[in-house]
Amino acid sequence: MKNNMMKNKHLTLDERIDIQECLAKNMTFKAIAKRSDKSPTTISREVKLHSQSHSNLFVKTDQTCPLLLKAPFVCNGCDKKSKASCAFVRRLYFAKYAQSQYETTRSEARSGIPLSKESFYKTEQIVSAAVLNGQHIYHAIMANKLPVSTATVYRHIKLRYYSVSPIDLPRAVKFKPRNHQKVGSIPDWAKKGRLYADFLSYIEQNQDVPRAQLDTVIGRIGGKVIMTIHFVSCNFMIGLLLENKTAAEAAHKISELKQRMLSCGFAFGKILPVLLTDNGGEFSIVSAFENDANKQLETHLFFCEPNSPSEKPEIEKNHTLFRDIVPKGTSFDNFSQDNVDLIFSHVNAVKRKQFNGKSAYDMFSFSYSQEVAAALGIVLIPATEVIQDPSLLKKS
Repeated sequence: MKNNMMKNKHLTLDERIDIQECLAKNMTFKAIAKRSDKSPTTISREVKLHSQSHSNLFVKTDQTCPLLLKAPFVCNGCDKKSKASCAFVRRLYFAKYAQSQYETTRSEARSGIPLSKESFYKTEQIVSAAVLNGQHIYHAIMANKLPVSTATVYRHIKLRYYSVSPIDLPRAVKFKPRNHQKVGSIPDWAKKGRLYADFLSYIEQNQDVPRAQLDTVIGRIGGKVIMTIHFVSCNFMIGLLLENKTAAEAAHKISELKQRMLSCGFAFGKILPVLLTDNGGEFSIVSAFENDANKQLETHLFFCEPNSPSEKPEIEKNHTLFRDIVPKGTSFDNFSQDNVDLIFSHVNAVKRKQFNGKSAYDMFSFSYSQEVAAALGIVLIPATEVIQDPSLLKKS
């Protein structure tokens, strides 16, 4: 119960209606609190804060009713609250009135202290004069003890409420707005028949089929990214360098890979019949991943549930080997596909305890062949020459 009290601290209208009904039944604050999973203090504070006085023609005194000096502090459960026999001013708790007061208080708290028309113009004159004298916004506010924030002043200047404009500010014109490139998610229609539940059902019916996982590794925000393909059975991973994190670029690179493999005598769908990925928008052109050059289905693509990396843990874990060489924050903008192939060749050459000292390259070449590995851009790195730190980037 204590854990529940820490959640949903703000009362809802339904909870306030319940409090009103309980007060009418003369229930104690403790009983009401137990019923609503709140503390008795919360109920007491709510009733005291949002109750209101009511008077009528039968009121004969301004004195407070002695019963209102103790809990529940209101007349909701009193037998005399609607009778002419009570000469005192009544005090009642109404849920809708309490909710209205709460919403008004919350709105005022979030909007801050509003400026009157006179205060606004006074602030505008002071700030504009200070800016024209070369002063910074924060300095002008603090020096004149103005009741506004720097964010508010900047917003008003941007909206042209002030006589000065953004070009008059010492620094504002020196900074370009950041280009936030939005990447969409997978549309619902594309997920039909490709959900994680569909993946589990397919694997259950085709237990021997090899499967791989897809993901995207980010370098500099807005720069090049690397789309990784991880073969689950042998922890073998390759990477495709994308110019940007868009669906069109991902589709183009996967099509290039299919053509390269086909030129080497290998069909993409034979090597990668099942793919599992997340909901990144770069994977939204489903046909590029599933169909061959003749637009025939060769690979089944499935999507994990949103925000569920645990559904493809193998690729997430194998990324740590990649990050040993390319730490987070490293830009990929100067990388070429040859650089990426070299990095993953070293990653695949690392000896694995789970394979009794064999590497992912050893396991993959045994299952598929060294020729297939070469078609995917991966070459054999002798164990004694494996580099598993950022120094590989300097050598490449």
